[in-house]
Amino acid sequence: MNSVWIVDDDQSIRWVLERALSREGFEVRAFASATECLRALDDGAPRVLVSDIRMPGENGIELLSRVKELCPELPVIIMTAFSDLESAVSAFQGGAFEYLPKPFDLPQVVELIRRAMQERAPDAPIEETPAENIEILGKAPAMQEVFRAIGRLSHSSVTVLINGESGTGKELVARALHDHSPRAGQAFVALNTAAIPRDLLESELFGHERGAFTGAQQLRRGRFEQAEGGTLFLDEIGDMPAELQTRLLRVLADGQFYRVGGHQPLRANVRVIAATHQDLEEHVRKGLFREDLFHRLNVIRLRLPPLRERADDIALLARHFLARSARELGVEAKRLADDALAALVRFPWPGNVRQLENVCHWITVMAPSQTVGEADLPAELREPSGIAGPAQRAGSDVVLHGERSGSELVGAPKPSTLGGGRVIAESALAGDSQTSGWSSLLEREVARQLAAQPDAERGDGSSQLMEQLSREFESAVIRTALRLTRGRRIDAALRLGIGRNTITRKIQDLHLDDEAL
Repeated sequence: MNSVWIVDDDQSIRWVLERALSREGFEVRAFASATECLRALDDGAPRVLVSDIRMPGENGIELLSRVKELCPELPVIIMTAFSDLESAVSAFQGGAFEYLPKPFDLPQVVELIRRAMQERAPDAPIEETPAENIEILGKAPAMQEVFRAIGRLSHSSVTVLINGESGTGKELVARALHDHSPRAGQAFVALNTAAIPRDLLESELFGHERGAFTGAQQLRRGRFEQAEGGTLFLDEIGDMPAELQTRLLRVLADGQFYRVGGHQPLRANVRVIAATHQDLEEHVRKGLFREDLFHRLNVIRLRLPPLRERADDIALLARHFLARSARELGVEAKRLADDALAALVRFPWPGNVRQLENVCHWITVMAPSQTVGEADLPAELREPSGIAGPAQRAGSDVVLHGERSGSELVGAPKPSTLGGGRVIAESALAGDSQTSGWSSLLEREVARQLAAQPDAERGDGSSQLMEQLSREFESAVIRTALRLTRGRRIDAALRLGIGRNTITRKIQDLHLDDEAL
């Protein structure tokens, strides 16, 4: 349950926060007054409460006091457009988790709420997905080698490096290594180093002391401390910045680390399992990854085979995923006819097991009959090359109700049952997106510019195309929003779901001030 309650008499603030937090997967309720919020507390409390200070009736500080009487463990974030010393002191003395001055950037709010949810139960094992029986299925010889390696490592806490393409199940293997190790009773903590902004990754790993930097109002335990006695899984280790590679090497070498801003060394009794889809040896040769860190991580290496190398497992995996999808949706499991199964085996599966899982979700929702033939499969799987044209892709991207659900796999969300039995279902082709309309025009423009790219820029990394296209995209979006709001920046920022400081900075960086909007 990751519910967040917003209390603010400003309807526009409630709307923006509701939209932003809902997109991040939070369950959000909004209230216009402290009285409404307190009345709702009779039926249960959220995970995090965010409240304005100045409101008609009871103000935010009074609400904070009442909430702490009723729910002492509930983290409360106080926000205000009238930040002053007295308000900040009153908020923290009243037990606020954090004090947030307006205007603020939405990513800052999301990160703050995630921290508040973690700090609510600091001693509980931190897992990024609900605990369940983890099954790694496979009869292919390559998977049997993986199973044998997990068995041999079952009595060891040695560092392991897992290599495999995206979607091959690297985290499942890491969890299996943990669950069959002497550390099984302790926490398993997973962190995708590529998903954390560069300037936040150090604090995420090692934690920080109060006052270590602007905004660090409380001591925060990092992932190493959360995983004490257990296992820390570092996914996409090849994307770790060079300066953090040095700090990680020191922890692996002497078992000690410092929080950001700290002076007291802390011991780290943690088993590290790292994973990457990249060629780390090549990264070492290019100077992108420390050689000494590579050798520290590469004590035992496991290679996970892509799905195209284990075609014998496709039928087994498909039956498993179809049965699980049926249980989740409360329907009878679909069955694959021989021609459908043959089509699955022929397909190259660029998204690997994760893509097959999403296809099975799509079949459960979209296939018209219980026995699924090749004609019932998504168009992408029936194409000999495995790649459909724009019209076919647009035809197979189906939204039955609501917005895109934000699956791990871009363009291929799992079907999810929402309130009232609503179901969201989309095509399950890895990396697929709706390419009709403006996005198809964008694809053609990118292809044109790549084709016209000088040979000198193609192989030496000197191309600025990504930066150029990103700037043009942001300029077009912000310019259009400013025209629609007649140049009112705050209104434009609210409509775009970004902070006032963010839009001001981007207008300056993109030189939009010089243009006649």
